[in-house]
Amino acid sequence: MKRLLMLIPCGALLAGCDKPSEPVAFTPEMAGFSSEFDFDPLRGPVKAFTQTLVDDKGEVAKRVSASMSEEGCFDVLELHDVANDSGVALILDANFYLDAQTHEKKVRTQGKCQLAELPAAGLSWETNDRGFITMAKGPDVQIKYQYDNEGYPLGKISQAKDKRLTDEIKPSADPHKKMDYTAVSLLNDKPMTRAIQSCDYDSHDNPVSCKLQLTDESASPAVQTQYTIKYTTEYY
Repeated sequence: MKRLLMLIPCGALLAGCDKPSEPVAFTPEMAGFSSEFDFDPLRGPVKAFTQTLVDDKGEVAKRVSASMSEEGCFDVLELHDVANDSGVALILDANFYLDAQTHEKKVRTQGKCQLAELPAAGLSWETNDRGFITMAKGPDVQIKYQYDNEGYPLGKISQAKDKRLTDEIKPSADPHKKMDYTAVSLLNDKPMTRAIQSCDYDSHDNPVSCKLQLTDESASPAVQTQYTIKYTTEYY
């Protein structure tokens, strides 16, 4: 009996020492689309999601929604800039994303369903051997993209003639809380916008709700705006 009692705390101690599971990495498609269409990337077997940006007056400023295949492709992507009364809905059809209303070919794809070309703008994307977008080139612009070792987008540098826009994102050191970040946008190395975000998470390490503080540093004095982001995420 004494030996048995001695084993109990030892077993409990070993169980408590189990390493927490590593978070699921971001897919190339999720990383690429989130960078280009300005929404927070999600992990895991996402089936559908919405992300709603609400200002400090409680009014919806922006909403992004999507449905995804089990392979991780965006079957439908809807973007609504409510504040500016604009938006678009894209549906995947073979090697193109079509405008859901006009059926015009908006975006050509490559690989499984990664971004390849925006024909109307003459913009094309290049990928590395892992399928992540690394560069985009157009008639008057060149964009370079960066990621961490989990595929999380760390920002991009856009060069257009004599203007260089740099977006830098620094996520939390906790790999399970990537959406807790600080970010800065610089135009020709001059700070324009600074962002600080903190979130609550679900069991997939995806955000459930976030608080976002934006500071317009181009204004004098700087102007701060507070937002709340509400998420709904459905999984396979």
